[in-house]
Amino acid sequence: MGDTPFITVEGPIGVGKTSLAKAISEQFEFALLKEIVDENPFLGKFYENIEEWSFQTEMFFLCNRFKQLGDINAHYLSQNQSVVADYHIFKNLIFARQSLNKDEYQKYYKIYQILTSDMPKPNVIIYLNASLDTLMKRIKVRGREVEKNISPLYLEQLSVDYEETIAIFEKEHPEIPVLRFSGDEVDFVKSKHDLKHIFDTLSLSLKTCSWTNI
Repeated sequence: MGDTPFITVEGPIGVGKTSLAKAISEQFEFALLKEIVDENPFLGKFYENIEEWSFQTEMFFLCNRFKQLGDINAHYLSQNQSVVADYHIFKNLIFARQSLNKDEYQKYYKIYQILTSDMPKPNVIIYLNASLDTLMKRIKVRGREVEKNISPLYLEQLSVDYEETIAIFEKEHPEIPVLRFSGDEVDFVKSKHDLKHIFDTLSLSLKTCSWTNI
């Protein structure tokens, strides 16, 4: 990857990952990589019956994200085109741990390890978090049909799992900066000042971070 920036935005459902990734793409003239969500044919059924549809749902996401990351490496990073993505592929493990049973997760994890062993690594991760109330309100406002049956308990546990995963990631990958922003305190959609703060923080991080090769 050399000195070509690859930025990922992460956080629980409804926190604003895609909105921020799009804003970063426009501000810094980065290519934008958006995860496939609505196209997942199992997602609506998953929110209605997690136990029955979890493995199909998680495998669909894993395979599609694997293909997307392969494409950005081939078509953007190798051509020195910077990229911002509205997800990091480690999110697959966060969701899989919560929804799969032990045997399913072990199989899933083996496949994950094989597929991601040579995937491009981000230079910077932007991590967004927010309270359960904020997440539920934002999910309701955007009105996605597949998300109408999301359980608050599921979302709350997902937020906890994200916090734990990010903390582990920071310890295991100290060379990759994680920029944290609270959705309860920062509203980058409505506030230009808040958005500029994120842009300025990211710019500084890009100037000082160590570049990670694939």
